[in-house]
Amino acid sequence: MTRVGRDFGNSMRKEAVPPVSADVIFATSRFPKYKIGANNQIVEVKEDLKVLSMKEVVARETAQLLEQQKRLSVRDLASKFEKGLAAAAKLSDEARLREAASLEKHVLLKNLRDALESLRGRVAGRNKDDVEEAIAMVEALAVQLTQREGELIQEKTEVKKLANFLKQASEDAKKLVDEERAFARAEIENARTAVQRVEEALQEHERMSKATGNQDIEELMKEVQEARRIKMLHQPSKVMDMEHELHALRIQLVEKSKHSLQLQKELATSKRAEQNTTYLYELDGTEALGSYLLIQPCSDVAPELSECSIQWYRLTSETGKKDLISGATKAVYAPDPFDVGRTLQADITTDAFTLTLTTTGPIDPAAGLGNYVEALVLRHDTEFNVVVVQMNGSEHPSESIHVLHVGKMRMKLCKGNTTVAKEYYSTSMQLCGVRGGGNAAAQALFWQVKTSLSFVLAFESERERNAAIMLARRFAYDCNIVLAGPEDRTALSS
Repeated sequence: MTRVGRDFGNSMRKEAVPPVSADVIFATSRFPKYKIGANNQIVEVKEDLKVLSMKEVVARETAQLLEQQKRLSVRDLASKFEKGLAAAAKLSDEARLREAASLEKHVLLKNLRDALESLRGRVAGRNKDDVEEAIAMVEALAVQLTQREGELIQEKTEVKKLANFLKQASEDAKKLVDEERAFARAEIENARTAVQRVEEALQEHERMSKATGNQDIEELMKEVQEARRIKMLHQPSKVMDMEHELHALRIQLVEKSKHSLQLQKELATSKRAEQNTTYLYELDGTEALGSYLLIQPCSDVAPELSECSIQWYRLTSETGKKDLISGATKAVYAPDPFDVGRTLQADITTDAFTLTLTTTGPIDPAAGLGNYVEALVLRHDTEFNVVVVQMNGSEHPSESIHVLHVGKMRMKLCKGNTTVAKEYYSTSMQLCGVRGGGNAAAQALFWQVKTSLSFVLAFESERERNAAIMLARRFAYDCNIVLAGPEDRTALSS
C-alpha cells in the first residue's frame, strides 16, 4: 500500500514535471481543447492529427500569412495578439485556481487518512475492516489526485509557454506598429518639408515674376511693334505707299544735292576763270554723312600734298566758330555724325603760303539713317560685324570677323565666345569716325575703350558705321556721358 507523506505534493510535482527548455516546439499550433467528463474530471478532446511534410506546412503557413496580409493590417494583428494574450492569461488564472483547489483536496485527504488511522487503532472486528477499506480508498484517491495534479502542472507549463509566446508576439506587433507609426511620421515630415520647399519656390517665383514683370511687358510691346512692322512690310497699305514715296523722294533729294553741288563747283570754276584766279587745290566728294571728302590738286604748279601740312576744322554756321578736329590731318576726311549741319574747312600750309578750303554748305544727314537708329534704340543690345584694323595704334594682322555689341549700359567686342574688350560708358571712353585712312575712312571708326586700349574697326557699310556711332552716343548720353572723339568734348562744352 502506498503511504502518503506530508511532502507528497512537492515530491509528485518534481517527479511528474520534467524541466522544459525555452525553445520548446508545440505539436500543434492551437491550444488543446478540454471538456468536463464524469466525476468533474477535465478530459482532453483528442483529434486525429495528420502528419504533414515540411513543404506542405511551409506552403500552408505562407498562404495563411498572405491571406492575413490581405485581410489584416498591422494594427489588427496587434489587436488579435493582445486578445490571444488575454485569453492565455485567463487560462493561466484558471490553472492557478485549479492548483489551489488540488492543494485543498490534498489537505482534506491527509486529514481524512489521519482520522481513519487513529480510528483503526480503536476499533476491531468488522468495523476495523471497514476502516482499512476506507483508508485504501483514500490512498487511491490520493494517487489519482496526484496524477491529475501532474497533468494540471504540465498543462500549466504549456499555458505559460503559450502565454509567453503570445506576449512576445504582442510585443513584436506593438514594436512593428511603433515602427510603422514612426515611418509614417517621417513620411509626413518629409511631405511637409517638400510642401514647404514648393511653397518657398512658388513665393520666390512670384517675387521674380513681379521683378521681371515690367521688363517682360516692355519686351512684349517691342515684339508687338516689331510684328506690326513686319506685318506692314508684307501687307500693302497706304503706309507702305507713303514709305515708298518717301524713299523715292530721298533718292531724288540726294541726286538733286549732288547736281546742285556740281553746279556750285562749276560756278566757282567759271568765276575763277573770269577773275583769272587759279586755285591750287579743291575738295572733291559728296558733302553728306556716309561719304568722304578728298583734297585734290587742280593745278600743275600745286605742291605735293605729302609736302604740305593739313588740318581740318568744324565751323558752326550760326556763330562762325571754328573748332579743330583733332587727328584730322590727312587729305581724306569722312564726316562724323557730329559734323552734320556744320561746314567743314581744311587748311593747307606750306613754307610759302596757307590755303583754306571749305565745303559749299553744311554737311547733310544720310537719308533714312535717323529712322534706322530710332529702331535700333528700342533694342536692348545691337550687334555689328566688324574687322579689327588696328589695336593700340598698331596694325592688326588678323582679318577675322568680330562682333561689336552696343548696349544701353556698355560696349563689348567679341570674337566667337571670347570677349576681347568690354567697358561701361565712362569719361575715359572715346568714339568717333576714323580721321583719315583713304577711301575706307567712311566705313571705319576709332574706339578708345580706356586709356590703355584702343581699336580701329571697319564695318560692312557706311550706314552701319554711322548707326553704331549714333547709337552708342545716344545710350552714353542716357548715362550722362558725352561720347566723342579726342578733344571733342572740350569743343562741345565750350
